[in-house]
Amino acid sequence: MGWYARISDAFRDSPVLSLDCCSRFVLFSDCHRGVGNSNDNFLKNQHLYLAALNHYFQKGYTYIELGDGDELWENRSLARIIDIHTDVFGLLRRFHQRKRLYMLYGNHDHCKKNDRYCMKHCSACHCQNLSGQAPHWHISPDLSEKDVTELLPDFRFLSGIILQDTISHVDIYLTHGHQADFLNSTLAPLSGFLVRHLWKPLEAIGVADPTSAARNYTKKKKTEQRLSAWASQEQKLLITGHTHRPMTGSPASPYFNTGSCVHPSCITCIEIENRRITLVKWMMQTKTDLSLYVVREELEPPICLESFVQATP
Repeated sequence: MGWYARISDAFRDSPVLSLDCCSRFVLFSDCHRGVGNSNDNFLKNQHLYLAALNHYFQKGYTYIELGDGDELWENRSLARIIDIHTDVFGLLRRFHQRKRLYMLYGNHDHCKKNDRYCMKHCSACHCQNLSGQAPHWHISPDLSEKDVTELLPDFRFLSGIILQDTISHVDIYLTHGHQADFLNSTLAPLSGFLVRHLWKPLEAIGVADPTSAARNYTKKKKTEQRLSAWASQEQKLLITGHTHRPMTGSPASPYFNTGSCVHPSCITCIEIENRRITLVKWMMQTKTDLSLYVVREELEPPICLESFVQATP
């Protein structure tokens, strides 16, 4: 199967969510949550992510993660990742309880496409304290069954989602984007093996993984060209992650990218509110008294879905 067919196939059985003037969606991708060691690229931005996540939860947004949420190529244990990033999963649990959580799988967490894997590793965990905004989780096989609490019960990770605007009938197609890359889609298990046993130890001494679309400029550009070509040919508004490069589209080239949560000094995401798409970043700034605070900044002016009506069938 070629790259074009692989992208199309990601939406074969995708759920369709309605989008109207009252809808609020926030799209994140490529968090790459790890186990808190030197290879955990998410750790340095966890405070930014938590601030953004709290903001979107309080404002009533539906959270959609476009894949590579957890780094399961370099790490074997999802339980360990949950244990390290307890506050994050506490908030994700609250989104899920309010039916405002959707998550896709990418190449670095492709094992989540297996429902049995999710039932075993995502449905429940051990929790010592359920009080407060973000409960403290503790995962240990030594705890009794009465200490087990639900995390993401009956949760399915998807290959794609379609958001359908009920007014303009513009469809927004969401997927991770690795389908455009043979090495990271068809050969994902092999790539994962090489990353875990070869490139992970080399990364610790500064050697970049040449298979990564996020770190290899040539591969990044080729992947983006394919994703953009699919969106233009299919006349669909396409939003992905995978390449880590935030990008806004246009009616002539309706391809967007959320960026990632592992940028050196910020995280990026896409908001969909009032039927407008906005690419934003969250970063730290300093007040005059030298105290630090988290700020949200729009990277591009919001784009109204009406502008894509002529570009869609």
